[in-house]
Amino acid sequence: MTGFLDAPPLAFAHRGGAGTAGNVGIENSLAAFAHAYELGYRYLETDVRMSSDGVVYAIHDAALDRLTGSADPVATLTAEALDLQRLDQREPLARLDALFEAFPEARLNIDVKSDDVVEATCAIVESHDAVGRTCLSSFSHARLVRIRRRLPNVATSASRREVAAVKLLPRRLLRPKAVCLQVPAAYRGIRVITPRLVRKAHALGLQVHAWTIDDADEMHALLDLGVDGIITDRTDVLKDVLVARGTWKDPS
Repeated sequence: MTGFLDAPPLAFAHRGGAGTAGNVGIENSLAAFAHAYELGYRYLETDVRMSSDGVVYAIHDAALDRLTGSADPVATLTAEALDLQRLDQREPLARLDALFEAFPEARLNIDVKSDDVVEATCAIVESHDAVGRTCLSSFSHARLVRIRRRLPNVATSASRREVAAVKLLPRRLLRPKAVCLQVPAAYRGIRVITPRLVRKAHALGLQVHAWTIDDADEMHALLDLGVDGIITDRTDVLKDVLVARGTWKDPS
């Protein structure tokens, strides 16, 4: 493994493929990621938050109610209490440590959801010697600045501020610190991913990854536009699309 980004197109399992049959209700669990891995996915996208006693978990929401029925915020519970929670009454929450251990050949794309989890996440990446197979992302520019200072060699995606700069500023003024733009195809009715953005990103040496795309026709359209990666809840659909295009990469 020589770095986070392979040649495109890249297929990302969003929260393990949260909308794929068998995974609904158990997003970000070891079982969900195992399903994606068995399909052939080697890019696993997840989110991290921290327990009250400093353990990092793969979970998107600040509170547990949507997936476990508990109204408690993740940050108020100890690791012991979080380990007792069940997603859809069947799967435990996954610790970030466990994800790195369970999938040593996978690349992890990790959305750092809060300021308090930055240092612990960076320490886990280091402890697993996983800098080269990790991309850290965040909507927060300040959070990404901290991450880059802490792990100068880790791949990062662009913050919202950096995406806006790529869209609006002349190329000569841009010195990207990210390796990719990870953006929605559209936001509030406005196209984000356009031919111009893709061309400009590529000229800057940046890949463009679209999230969260679950429709086959939209996947084809974005790939035709030159997008380098698709982040999806429907891992089955994306695999079928890439197989049909002759660009699915079977793991060696």
